[in-house]
Amino acid sequence: MPGADLKRLAEIARDCRVEIIRILTHAGSGHPGGSLSAIDLLTALYFGGFLRYDPKDPWWPERDRFILSKGHCVPALYVVLARIGYLSEAELPSLRKLGSRLQGHPYPGPPGERVPGIEAATGSLGQGLSIAIGMALAARMERRASRIFGMLGDGECQAGQVWEAAMAAPKVGGTRYCLDNLYVVVDRNGIQNDDFVDRTLSLDPLAAKWESFGWHVIEIADGHEMGAIVKGFRAALEVTGRPVVLIARTVKGKAVSFMENNPKWHGVAPKPREAVQAIREILGVGEAEWPAYLGRTPKVAAIVRELEALETR
Repeated sequence: MPGADLKRLAEIARDCRVEIIRILTHAGSGHPGGSLSAIDLLTALYFGGFLRYDPKDPWWPERDRFILSKGHCVPALYVVLARIGYLSEAELPSLRKLGSRLQGHPYPGPPGERVPGIEAATGSLGQGLSIAIGMALAARMERRASRIFGMLGDGECQAGQVWEAAMAAPKVGGTRYCLDNLYVVVDRNGIQNDDFVDRTLSLDPLAAKWESFGWHVIEIADGHEMGAIVKGFRAALEVTGRPVVLIARTVKGKAVSFMENNPKWHGVAPKPREAVQAIREILGVGEAEWPAYLGRTPKVAAIVRELEALETR
């Protein structure tokens, strides 16, 4: 595994945040909060040398698979897939538009129109883990080296199917097809559809529950700190004999002041003016310095002009 450049990963995650805000504003609908909480984890997975893929051959049979079970946060995944070359940046603003391949939840598409990197249709919460288990077992039975990664939301972990799958994974296949090629990340941002998870149905003790079913548990105290994320993934890949779950504490709406820890932003896209403020905050630029910054960074200036034009429509 190549050494991870933490500064580079943080810069990629920052740029991906800008794109998430941009495409959700174009769509006028979607889920910014969970997309922003998950993007550091996705960045480390795809650009930190952990997920094996070939940008020139998206359907390489030996590739690792990633299943985004919390499918409403697919804007974060689309942005990452564009960054690795599976999609064009020009296609991203078609998110949720009529006729677009980029639907509001992961959908591979019909033969000939499949979206590279979208391995399965997900978004009906609770089902992604079962799909990942099936893929992990298939890889073992076909003697492929592919590893399967999945991501769940913590609110999603209230779904009964998650726990049926969690109980099964350490036992499916027995010792012959042991699923130690399965890695699941829980994006624990503490907020679900319209309220805080603990006020709806608390999950605690979450780590102990996974461990009791036979999973190796790794907890990441700050799911936005690249060093901690990379350390967690490295430790996960050293585990043998059982599947691994990484439980990462994150902040919903991370990096945008008016979105952070605010349930409102689970499923509401920003208005153009809000989007420009969000992008300025993500880039860490003060309001007074903003005009000069835009003068030095034509790509960001173009995005801002594009979003401001949406205000007048």
